[in-house]
Amino acid sequence: MNSSSISKRSLSAHKWLGLFISAFMYMICLSGSLAVFHQEFERWEQPTVAESTAFDLATVEKAYDNFVSTYDDDTDHMHMVFPTSGIPRLVVENDHVAHFVNRGGSLGEIEESHWTKMLVDLHLYLHLPKNVGMILVSAFGALLCALILSGFFAHPRIIKDAFRFRRGGTGLQENIDLHNRFSVWASPFHLMIGVTGAYFGLASILIVVVSQAFYSGDNQAVVDEVFTPEPHLEQSLQRPDVGRAIEYVQKHDPAGELIFLTVHEPDTPAQFIEIYVKQPGRLIYSENYRFDVEGNFLETGNYRDGEVGKQIIYSMYRLHFGDFAGLASKLLYFVLGMMLTVVSVTGINIWLKKRKTSDVINQWWPGFVWGTPVVLCISALFNLFIDVRLDALVWFGLVVILALSTRQKDSQALISQLKLSLAVSLLLFIAGYVIKYGYAAFSIASLQINLPLALLAFYLLTVNLKLRKGATN
Repeated sequence: MNSSSISKRSLSAHKWLGLFISAFMYMICLSGSLAVFHQEFERWEQPTVAESTAFDLATVEKAYDNFVSTYDDDTDHMHMVFPTSGIPRLVVENDHVAHFVNRGGSLGEIEESHWTKMLVDLHLYLHLPKNVGMILVSAFGALLCALILSGFFAHPRIIKDAFRFRRGGTGLQENIDLHNRFSVWASPFHLMIGVTGAYFGLASILIVVVSQAFYSGDNQAVVDEVFTPEPHLEQSLQRPDVGRAIEYVQKHDPAGELIFLTVHEPDTPAQFIEIYVKQPGRLIYSENYRFDVEGNFLETGNYRDGEVGKQIIYSMYRLHFGDFAGLASKLLYFVLGMMLTVVSVTGINIWLKKRKTSDVINQWWPGFVWGTPVVLCISALFNLFIDVRLDALVWFGLVVILALSTRQKDSQALISQLKLSLAVSLLLFIAGYVIKYGYAAFSIASLQINLPLALLAFYLLTVNLKLRKGATN
């Protein structure tokens, strides 16, 4: 088989794979690029909560006691989330409810981040049932890797033309060059995102396969080979000594940053304390320290110094979400993630512009692309004042926009209208945010999100105004 034949077959495979997954990939990539800032969004949703990275053991112990006294719900876990976790707020929670902690250890506001959770669920599960959604999204991660590799085989000159960019005409060349350039420049990142994304959902399938092949169907035995198994304890029932456990970690791992503390199986003889500690200069999520109910040290998870494979698997989260170098890595991941979003969009744009026919897809595609950020913004506005199912609102809004898109035969006019709608929605949201939160709307927690949103709105308005002036001249 000659190189020309390989190129043609690769191009065909690349096109059909791209058509199949581009709409889903766009939704996953856009929401994932935004979800990089999920901690910032959580702060933004509740800007009135006092922030500080400082905490003391007395406050932690008092908060834990107050929470347990207030909530006697049956729960499998109790958590203390420390203000060094990326959100400068101390939180105490169980499997059902979470509270911010005031000075002195009293319980503050209930933690509510409905919009952020909706966004993260969109990225991880496409708002499907979690077991199904995780596997589906992970499958798209594997297909992304196939798309990247087939793209390189399909375009032999893709490296040579790495800095070629043409504008004007019908926009076909511009879309081709954007698609190819961003694909080349960010391909290592995109491959990494594909591999790590595939891991999260497909790992469960791999565990079943390996357990059937080598462990007589014992899935837990496979999990225990990768993740340190939980200790088996029989203890008297008493309140866990979380303060003593924290003191041990602060003494023996002073360079580490406490992320959160979990009491597993509380109020049972098997309960134990586990503290997750971020390691400076390492990609692993944490090193884990385990203690019995009295705060006596038992063991570490051995993720920091364990086998290489174990360290790699425990690094998947930070690699996928860019949570390893503070704001700098998040900004980098956002830019690279938006490049992948543009690649998903331009791939379909190229196909549409090359077609000799025009049908409803020509209206639906720009409606979907620009309608998605519009409905996300509208959902955030609703979330300020109305208790509503945000996931249902997003999908219902998209259906409405797609239906309206069929009435506009000029795709460029449709795009212009949706960009204007996005700008207006952003400004309405910011106005509503200021009305609801008052002075708190000018805190760091608020401005770190609202300022970029305002700049985006004014940019879209400026571009729209220039286009209108150009059309009238």
